[in-house]
Amino acid sequence: MYQALKLDYPFSSLYPYLNYEVINVHYSNIYLNYVIILNKLLKINKYHYNYSLKELVFNIDIFPLDIRGEILYYLGAVLNHNLYFYNISNKKNILPIGRIKEDIDKYFGNYNKFKDEFIKKANNLKGSGYTFLVHDGNKLAIINTSNEDTPYSYNFIPIICLDLWEHAYYLEYLNNREAYINNFFNIIDFNKINIYYEKVIS
Repeated sequence: MYQALKLDYPFSSLYPYLNYEVINVHYSNIYLNYVIILNKLLKINKYHYNYSLKELVFNIDIFPLDIRGEILYYLGAVLNHNLYFYNISNKKNILPIGRIKEDIDKYFGNYNKFKDEFIKKANNLKGSGYTFLVHDGNKLAIINTSNEDTPYSYNFIPIICLDLWEHAYYLEYLNNREAYINNFFNIIDFNKINIYYEKVIS
């Protein structure tokens, strides 16, 4: 069975940017339920867990056509949440370092320009979905996806993920999604992001 990501920070540690209630509901109720449903679907369809989550996206055709969409939905939900919860923390590592800094500077000019473009892209998302920094095989880019689509489905490698579903922020920010988007950069952890980035581009 696929396992949920274990958080390396307490639910209350992201306050005042995200409070205990938001993280508790998001992680314990929403995310863990996605993991449970995905594993149930896979068990029903006699899956043998012979692929990683990412690899399963590229091998979705092992399942009957009529179930692929549902499996991809929950597979995307788990992958997206894994990255979202991974790339935030209470460590205050909010400035890029290492290779991710080099490539942000290379492709966006500097961190502030990257941040401005990411925020603009996130504010332009209609409905529920995510904003991602992705690697497209040649360079970094910022994209939006709808609902639970994963960038892997479009042959992009997700590097940074911002969850823009209402369940990620509404209990604290209500309709002020813009404030939530801006405050994401107060809890982002570029130390962890750089470790992950160096692995995926090596």
